[in-house]
Amino acid sequence: MPRQRNTDPMWWHGRFRGCGYRITAPREAILDVLSKSDKHLSAEDIYVKIHARYPAIGLTTIYRTLDLLTNIGLIFKFDFGDGRARYELVKGPKGKTHHHHLICTNCNRVIDYTDFIDDEIELIEQTEKKLLRKYNFKTTSHLTQFYGLCEKCQ
Repeated sequence: MPRQRNTDPMWWHGRFRGCGYRITAPREAILDVLSKSDKHLSAEDIYVKIHARYPAIGLTTIYRTLDLLTNIGLIFKFDFGDGRARYELVKGPKGKTHHHHLICTNCNRVIDYTDFIDDEIELIEQTEKKLLRKYNFKTTSHLTQFYGLCEKCQ
């Protein structure tokens, strides 16, 4: 499912201020690249997209900024088993789009899965209720990844 394509950065300004951070060119550039992408980008992918426009922003700055953005909850960091961390926005300018990932173990293709059926939603809700009862653990989010072979690799 494609992300909302809105380059208005106002939706994340409050998060920076609330955490006591300034809005800098590298931070803005990375969020802009992620908001315009419908792929799960690595730090190197982001660097390539930013470097042409901002040659002074180095790969070290990209990594450091991605860590900060992950820590303050603006982006997710994923490990899809290909040896490279991948990133995506937690939510777009128009809100959160929850999805799971289908990861092909042969070609490393990642498919965003949003077609939840009622049984899946019920199972997650039941699991969250049991975790709350058994461990007094209130779930605020979850990450589900399915590994297997995509249609092309089967």
